[in-house]
Amino acid sequence: MTNNKPQRIGIDARFYGPLGKGLGRYTQEVVDNILKIDQVNEYVIFLGKANFDELEIKQANAKKVLADVSWYGLAEQLIMPFLIAREKLDLMHFPHFNVPVFCPTKFVVTIHDLILTKFPTLRATKLGPMLYFIKNLFYRLIISQAVWRAKKVITISEYTKHDLIEQFKLNPEKIIVTYEGVANLARGNDHLFAAKLDPDETLSDYQIDEPYLLYVGNAYPHKNLETLLKVFKKIYDQQTSIKLVLVGRDDYFYTRLKAFAKNLGLWTEHDNQSFKTPVIFPGYVPDQKLEILFQRALAYVFPSKYEGFGLPPLEAMSRSCPVVSSNQTSLPEILGQAALYFEPDDEVDMTNKILKIIKDDSLREDLVARGLKQVKKYDWWDCAIKTKAVYDQAIL
Repeated sequence: MTNNKPQRIGIDARFYGPLGKGLGRYTQEVVDNILKIDQVNEYVIFLGKANFDELEIKQANAKKVLADVSWYGLAEQLIMPFLIAREKLDLMHFPHFNVPVFCPTKFVVTIHDLILTKFPTLRATKLGPMLYFIKNLFYRLIISQAVWRAKKVITISEYTKHDLIEQFKLNPEKIIVTYEGVANLARGNDHLFAAKLDPDETLSDYQIDEPYLLYVGNAYPHKNLETLLKVFKKIYDQQTSIKLVLVGRDDYFYTRLKAFAKNLGLWTEHDNQSFKTPVIFPGYVPDQKLEILFQRALAYVFPSKYEGFGLPPLEAMSRSCPVVSSNQTSLPEILGQAALYFEPDDEVDMTNKILKIIKDDSLREDLVARGLKQVKKYDWWDCAIKTKAVYDQAIL
């Protein structure tokens, strides 16, 4: 049965853009591409005040609605249902688990991973034990009601699909896997700007000396960066010319990681531009300059213990940067034969594999070739097409 009448579909895009980090990229790519694909249905895109102007809509079948509501709070539970009801939607898409309990219309939800339930830890929060327990319980209830009430559940890997079936006993047919894509970091005309940048000058601006290992991402505990620092200390004792560059916006977790690196004697804060440390924390790096950091890195290291997909190592591969990665959760599924794997809890194994990729030129060349082939499997356009098909199924 096919419904030929145009449907009115809402997308919660409050994560849209760099503001939402990984979720922001997923939301942005899905929204941007679906609006190009579908010229028939009507779309209502809910955006926050901080990212409202980032999305430009030119077609007549889409509009923006201001939803100045913070994530995860009580206001989200009370105000979002009102905003959704006001638009008289046929379907709503939530690109994250934070679905209002009283959502007034049928919906689909994207679950990227189950880290909050599979990897709970007090080290992942600034809250005290009691508040953390209450917050985690609240999240579990929200996720549970979201996946049970959703018409369809979208997820980004077979690994997370298995997690959802195992934890929530969902019907496998309810869960649709739509792999994420690998896009150019420099969006729009930014690639032209990136091409004009002087790579040596860019590295100098961030006080980065070659050769260096690179990590890009957040510093949450499951990313396992403290273990990487301990391993790097052993490597640095053997290879004093090597550096480790950890790129991520300064926050509570990076501040804590810097203190850990300082205790290991790998980093110290210093105003002297000529003063160099083995570990470098550039903070946030704009996409155009990040291209250069990927291209000039000896290798990208990804020691994470839990990932629903693993986009950063794919982005490294797309920039001809060899990848050495954890062998856990979804990573072997997503990275395939294009990475050198290690056991993230085994410091000896991690050390040996990183040393191997440092010393073996032919291995790095082989991984670059494999990586460029692997990333061709992942495309945001395909992700959007499959997401649109999920909408069609959910509306019937």
